[in-house]
Amino acid sequence: MKRVLIFSLAYYPKFVGGAEIAIKEITDRISPLEIEFHMVTLRFDSRLPNTEKIGNVTVHRIGFSRASPTIADLQRFPLFLNKYWYQFAAARAASRLHRTYRFDGVWAMMAHSCGVPAGLFKTFHPEVPYLLTLQEGDSPEDIERLARPIWPLFKRGFTQADALQAISHFLLAWGRRMGFKGHAEVIPNAVDTAHFAQAFTEKESSAMREKLGKRTGDVFLVTTSRLVHKNGVDDVIRALALLPEHTHFLIYGIGPDEAMLNALAERLGVASRTHFAGQVEHADMPLALKACDIFVRPSRSEGLGISFIEAMAAGLPVIATQEGGITDLLFDAKRNPDKETTGWAVDKDSPEQIAEAVRGILAQPEQVARVTATAKKMMLEKYDWNLIAKQMKSLFDRLAGT
Repeated sequence: MKRVLIFSLAYYPKFVGGAEIAIKEITDRISPLEIEFHMVTLRFDSRLPNTEKIGNVTVHRIGFSRASPTIADLQRFPLFLNKYWYQFAAARAASRLHRTYRFDGVWAMMAHSCGVPAGLFKTFHPEVPYLLTLQEGDSPEDIERLARPIWPLFKRGFTQADALQAISHFLLAWGRRMGFKGHAEVIPNAVDTAHFAQAFTEKESSAMREKLGKRTGDVFLVTTSRLVHKNGVDDVIRALALLPEHTHFLIYGIGPDEAMLNALAERLGVASRTHFAGQVEHADMPLALKACDIFVRPSRSEGLGISFIEAMAAGLPVIATQEGGITDLLFDAKRNPDKETTGWAVDKDSPEQIAEAVRGILAQPEQVARVTATAKKMMLEKYDWNLIAKQMKSLFDRLAGT
């Protein structure tokens, strides 16, 4: 049995995003008889134990905490200090754990949050193989700008790695530009495709439409998104103002831009057609998506975007930009004539193009059926967690020399 230590800024049960989901989906599918995973992560919530087992990961929590913090609390003293303090404290905690567990490898989840502590750990323990995963959703330019105060250590997170795994070709190229020279491969994020592709009875679908307030003839655009500038939710609200009154926009997600987006909808006169639904449970998401008509997320930057994979697996037509890693899976009929079409591409910051794409989808049901079937097939064949976990297990074996 091998032991692997994971560096992750956050983990279950709170403040979970795509990176944390990826860790759990992968580690849950690898037998603890083959790899025993440990993790150094931030505590945040003082009610959580310092150490506990979650799935196949023994979680070791460090850092400043308070009882039942909200997302807003993470930006306030003392919790806002955590992400800076973690860069150095996590390396120290990892070294302490290494004396007990003698790790066969370390795995850093995202360069911008965990490359520094992993690089420091590797400096003091050069015999331990180090895997860097690039999952970043923000643009490399923004990440590099924020990393300037600790630039040599940030770069070291790349150059000290023995292997690199990126969720898209876009991020893999960034890793190379940052100085990584070793074995690198693209292993994308995924979903439980059976969960998202499942069919529902008309009774279940009708109940969900009633819950959403969706009437006969209504068209519901939907997004699952953290409410931040990079995800372009504001552009969909602006597009809504260009579309007929029976068109609505359902927003699943929370974030710091919610008040601004509410105000924008009010100012444009579409507040009654813009529905902020908050977080949706993973178990409920397939039905929540299938009750809608078109998935829209015009991201300004994206590492890959698990939301697009979920929507395609659920069989929805997808409107998106082709920023960053989205180019690996969204192929547009006009922009990518050499590939089978899987969605509708728009430029970033282009509400008019979003509205045009919506009108085109509604006018061509036969084309939509072909495109969504192609996209769904690609998700089932390439973006299922069972397949991705096997690929990651092979990478861990390669790293450990087994």
